[in-house]
Amino acid sequence: MRKRGEIWLANLNPGRGTEPGKTRPVLIVQSLALLEVDHPSTLVVPLTTNLVDDAAPLRLRIQAEADLRRDSDLLLDQLQAIDNKRLVKGPLLRCDGTFMEQVHQALREILDLG
Repeated sequence: MRKRGEIWLANLNPGRGTEPGKTRPVLIVQSLALLEVDHPSTLVVPLTTNLVDDAAPLRLRIQAEADLRRDSDLLLDQLQAIDNKRLVKGPLLRCDGTFMEQVHQALREILDLG
């Protein structure tokens, strides 16, 4: 069972244009209500190890720990819904509430939700 705030490996192939492709970690940001009813797709934010400093709110840094072996940036401007079959392994890491609040704030800014 997937949970909000978990990082999973997802097969994002094929990527198109600026979309991140390949198998990479993603952060699950979907609501608990949709996760509990086993919705067929999941809202995720892809991660990259191509780090860019001071790029908030477009990027937030996650430090390597557990099965996430390298420091990574969340690509918050690449929020996407993926089919659950694309989630291939996880969870690699569970993000704490303080970090998830930073993610929520960044997504509110990017989506202009006030």
